[in-house]
Amino acid sequence: MSDAFARQETILAEALGTAIRGPRRNGLFAVWLVLRCCGDLLPPNRVSERGHSRRMEGLEHRLHGLSLPRPLRRALMGALQQLREGTPNAVAIALQQLVAPVDETLGATSGRTVARAAELARSRMRNAAQE
Repeated sequence: MSDAFARQETILAEALGTAIRGPRRNGLFAVWLVLRCCGDLLPPNRVSERGHSRRMEGLEHRLHGLSLPRPLRRALMGALQQLREGTPNAVAIALQQLVAPVDETLGATSGRTVARAAELARSRMRNAAQE
């Protein structure tokens, strides 16, 4: 994972630390978890297929119990379907699909953070294909 992608995780973690309890904080936590899972699928330090499968199971289990705004829950379920593929391309698509719902439910800063992460995922994917 790149330092730039890790920075996007840090931005969400900082927002999570300042959020009050409730659906907004749960939403930030859910998006942060998804972002962490996405980072593990990007080159050059991708996790193994078995590791990815175990992480997806854990992620799905953790997200299931969270109280989330409906648009965000729907978007996260769609992102999880994409991420099951386990490819960098799936990461870029999943993150791009999350941008609007995150922006709408969690605010513009979080939306920009996810959009930047999607850009970084696409960039990583292109760089890996060129090598």
